[in-house]
Amino acid sequence: MTYWLQELQQKRWEYCNNLDAAKRDSRTSPTPSDFSKGLVAKDNPDVSTLSQNASAERARNILAVETSPTDLVGEQAASQPAPVHPSAINFSLKQWSTEIKNSMSSLRKGNNENRKSIFYTTEEWELLDPTPKDLEDSMALEEKRKPVAEGSKGLASSAFPFDFGRIPHKTRRPLKDMIGSSKHRNSSDSSPTEWCSGNGNKLVSELQLKYQSQQEELEKLKKDLLSQKELVRLLQQTVRSSQYDKYFASRLCEGVPKDKLELLHQKDDQILGLNNQLEKLNLEKDSLQQEVKNLKCKVGELNEQLGMLMETIQAKDEVIMKLSRQLSESEDNTSSQSGAVNSSTATCITKELQELDRLKDNLQGYKTQNKFLNKEILELSALRRNAEAREREWQAKYTSLEAKLCQIESKYLILLQEMKTPVCSEEQSPAREVITQLLEDALKAETSEQPEQAFFKPHLVSEYDIYGFQTVPEDDDEEKLVAKSRALDLRSLSLSENREISAGVKWENYLASTMNREMIRCVELKNLIRSGIPHEHRSKIWKWCINLHVKKFKDSTVPGYFQTLLQNALEKQNPASKQIELDLLRTLPNNKHYSSPTSDGIQKLRNVLLAFSWRNPDIGYCQGLNRLVAIALLYLEQEDAFWCLVTIVEVFMPRDYYTKTLLGSQVDQRVFKDLMSEKLPRLHAHFEQYKVDYTLITFNWFLVVFVDSVVSDILFKIWDSFLYEGPKVIFRFALALFKYKEEEILKLQDSMSIFKYLRYFTRTILDARKLTGIAFGDLNPFPLRQIRNRRTYHLEKVRLELTELEAIREDFLRERETCVEKRDLISDDEEDS
Repeated sequence: MTYWLQELQQKRWEYCNNLDAAKRDSRTSPTPSDFSKGLVAKDNPDVSTLSQNASAERARNILAVETSPTDLVGEQAASQPAPVHPSAINFSLKQWSTEIKNSMSSLRKGNNENRKSIFYTTEEWELLDPTPKDLEDSMALEEKRKPVAEGSKGLASSAFPFDFGRIPHKTRRPLKDMIGSSKHRNSSDSSPTEWCSGNGNKLVSELQLKYQSQQEELEKLKKDLLSQKELVRLLQQTVRSSQYDKYFASRLCEGVPKDKLELLHQKDDQILGLNNQLEKLNLEKDSLQQEVKNLKCKVGELNEQLGMLMETIQAKDEVIMKLSRQLSESEDNTSSQSGAVNSSTATCITKELQELDRLKDNLQGYKTQNKFLNKEILELSALRRNAEAREREWQAKYTSLEAKLCQIESKYLILLQEMKTPVCSEEQSPAREVITQLLEDALKAETSEQPEQAFFKPHLVSEYDIYGFQTVPEDDDEEKLVAKSRALDLRSLSLSENREISAGVKWENYLASTMNREMIRCVELKNLIRSGIPHEHRSKIWKWCINLHVKKFKDSTVPGYFQTLLQNALEKQNPASKQIELDLLRTLPNNKHYSSPTSDGIQKLRNVLLAFSWRNPDIGYCQGLNRLVAIALLYLEQEDAFWCLVTIVEVFMPRDYYTKTLLGSQVDQRVFKDLMSEKLPRLHAHFEQYKVDYTLITFNWFLVVFVDSVVSDILFKIWDSFLYEGPKVIFRFALALFKYKEEEILKLQDSMSIFKYLRYFTRTILDARKLTGIAFGDLNPFPLRQIRNRRTYHLEKVRLELTELEAIREDFLRERETCVEKRDLISDDEEDS
């Protein structure tokens, strides 16, 4: 329970600190540490997060739950074996008493750093008193540790001659008892009259002061004596060496040979070395003699102790013999009573053990409860202060917004009043000026030059969204106003979706559960992906989905396969290179990553398309592939984007989908018409009535998977499901887009208005959650087998039609060759070639 409560506290703390940041940054990109792939990662500014309250964090650390080896929490507790209740173990009385003493000593630690907040009871726990021998050892140790030149500090601490911190743990006791015992011992050593008088303490202090000063003088004299002895020894050596030099110098003058003189010098040096060794050996001899004396003293003490122990053992043996005789005499008389006494004694012992067990558990529970409650009080106080601060901040923002709203309302009221009952002529009417001013206010650049403007505009409409797409056009004021309105609607939807945080938590929990295992296909992952992959995890999930589909291709390739293809494409002439270069800047001109030749994405896009054209020469390059690669590069690196294109072209889509004839694309449009007649019969009949060929609009949806057809938020959620489930997702979302606006389309009553509406209506759909619900909920059942069967059926029909067209073309060419009048006609293909 304690571990659960601590984890609950931690989760609450993290939630309170990150709630505002999560709401404010739900539309911004994550930190680079969580996201490291693709072009979007290089364009992420530092996300502003709420700093944790320092005082509250300090409060968490003040009463942090202290754990002992037998009181673990968290991961340590999880790794330990299950605890056994004390009542299940047979403890002896001695073990119980030792354990209680140790637990009580932990409550009375001397240092204030480890003091714990507990519930104090009426019982006063006392620790074991130190034995006299322990006190004497502690006093002797303290005397040895005193520095010689301590001065006044030594006098101040001399009233307590032993060190409390060095007394063994089991012999500690309260300070007042130690002081009392010390005074009692000192009073027994000194005379009664001296301690009864009021000047007793003063006299003792003076005596100690004198004794201390005499000891210091004695130490100084000993040091002087040693220095003088050393000086005398050095002088003696100097005199001896000078005498030898004088002797040899006089002999040299008398004509002694040089070799004999050197020999004498060597002998003299040897004599001096031997003298030094002799002195050292004498010193060692003295120290060894002193050690022998000490050892003899210790041996004598040990012999005395041995004798005392022998006497004690002999006395105990006599007592044992006497008690044994008494026991044997009393066994005959009290045999019947002993059974009852033993049973009553065992019962009492059992009850005492149970009572001790209960008291120990209660004590531990009270300690843990008190620590937890103290920390809880501090945390709640800090959270309350934070909540009050946020409330004041929001109140100030609300006041500013209300003032701004009143100003705007007043302008609109003036405008409406003027439009209803004009008081001026049309030339002098202020309505035009008011309208102009309102438009300027709506279109003006949103800056934070003035503090009040930044105060009530916490979320500005940025020029680019998090994916790099331009949100507000530069030239047309009307388009700019519409784009800004769309961006604000998206922001409003994101703020109203309270499930954003819960979806993020679900993703975090799922990814945490796959830390030590590989991700696999499952219903949980499928539902999470359908709800949308969070921005910070999209790179990882996309890469996993792509590897899942192209694993068989990757296994059959050599390492560095992509680099080899790219190198071949760059070194050798490629027929698709010219068309690729023409389409690079036309790929996504409204995305800053591809808007200019120097943009980061242009070179990467070129590399991927060239490598794919070398891998698949049958396709080479088809218009539409550039947009697929551009979207993939926003979240993937070059090699992963290459395999993403392989997945779409060679795994997901049917054969000849991106060839020159676009056979597979034509087949899918006919399949989509069949699905429209089944899923949306009213809308299909409406299109048939006015002869509207909506496949002219949907053809591009299927070819580039809705790129540049829907808003970016919806686009990437479609791609999330598309990369996981395959092409069936395209049919689902294409039908969902029509069903989303079905009622509006049915209201249009002519083909021109219908076709015009179909060209832009997908850009007006902003609610991704509603669209996803239609695609994966309202349109069920949606079996893939049905799509495959219809593809096979329509494929034969389209091939037959293409065969007929090819026959007509060949007939035309033959007729043109034979007929002089038609010989000058040139087809489009021949003109291009």
